[in-house]
Amino acid sequence: MHNFEVRSSELLLDSPIIAVRRDAVVMPGGEVANREIVEHFGAVAIFAFDGEKIPLVRQYRHCVKQRLWELPAGILDVADEDPLECAKRELQEETGLAATNWSLIVDLVSSPGFCEESIRVFLATDLSEVERPEPEHEEADMQLEWFTLQEAVDMVLRGEIVNGIAIAAIMTGARLIESGNTGRSTDEPFELRPTSMAERRKAAGLHADMKRL
Repeated sequence: MHNFEVRSSELLLDSPIIAVRRDAVVMPGGEVANREIVEHFGAVAIFAFDGEKIPLVRQYRHCVKQRLWELPAGILDVADEDPLECAKRELQEETGLAATNWSLIVDLVSSPGFCEESIRVFLATDLSEVERPEPEHEEADMQLEWFTLQEAVDMVLRGEIVNGIAIAAIMTGARLIESGNTGRSTDEPFELRPTSMAERRKAAGLHADMKRL
């Protein structure tokens, strides 16, 4: 199989939550072609199930200028943070919940044609209420509602849920629960987790919050 060697890379944009670089890549036949890549920290999402329902958040997304139904989720923007610890924090911040039992549902790549973003989706069960921090920015406008598994699946099929991460997680999570599967181990290596931007930010001395350029 062909080795897609990178001859050179150029950083075109470096902003808080994304960066853009241009790689010169050797194609089959020897031609060198440019490929623009959106760098990302990676993210986590949480399919929290109380035995009957799951919480979904409705959040404004400026890219599409709409409020979208999504799972609780967050960016892996703390250097070397374990994805499970990030998921626990995001679940508390967005829903005021904690979970005793955690497992892995799926890892997914959102837009592999141009973006490094990958997402680890966790199943959280045995839920309890905890103190929720004061929300900021878009999260201050966030709506939280609970839906049965069938209601969530039907929302996907009716086109009411269009966020790709939510669609993948709801359909796989519902299938997992209906089949009696408990999910995979949270210790499974997150091999798809992006490293380009994180390694560059760490080298610049950013660790607690790599978004703060």
